[in-house]
Order: sequence, then C-alpha cells, then structure tokens
Amino acid sequence: MRDRDITIELCCCSQTLIDIISMKGTKRDIVAIAYAFALVSSEEVDWPKVNKAIIERWSVSALEYIKTKAWKMIEEKK
Repeated sequence: MRDRDITIELCCCSQTLIDIISMKGTKRDIVAIAYAFALVSSEEVDWPKVNKAIIERWSVSALEYIKTKAWKMIEEKK
C-alpha cells in the first residue's frame, strides 16, 4: 500500500465562511481553519464579503488574527 496525496477543499467557500462566522458561539480559531481551507481552494472566494462579515462580527484586529493564523497553518503544511 502506497501513501497517497489527498486533496481536501472547502466548497462554496464564501457562503460556508459566512455561515460559520454567523453561527452563535463560533470562535475565531474555527474561522481561521475554514479561512485557511478557502485560501488554498481552487474556488473563487468573495474576500471583501467574507472579511466584512468577520469585521462586523468581531473587529479589524480579529480579521488580522484570523488571517495570520490561517496563513501560519498553510505555511506549516508546506
């Protein structure tokens, strides 16, 4: 049995992120995971809409926190 590379993508990225952001009790760390999946997805993402939802839910500093954490996750996987 050989090891195989598996690609997992988030589908409907923009709407999925907005749904996650709007769910009661959602933590920024959970959004960062979904954000990371969206960053590497082959699907187009409406980043202005997603980022606006994050800012409206939390703040600009929360958006920066989520982006930083998402990119760090991506870099760690390389």
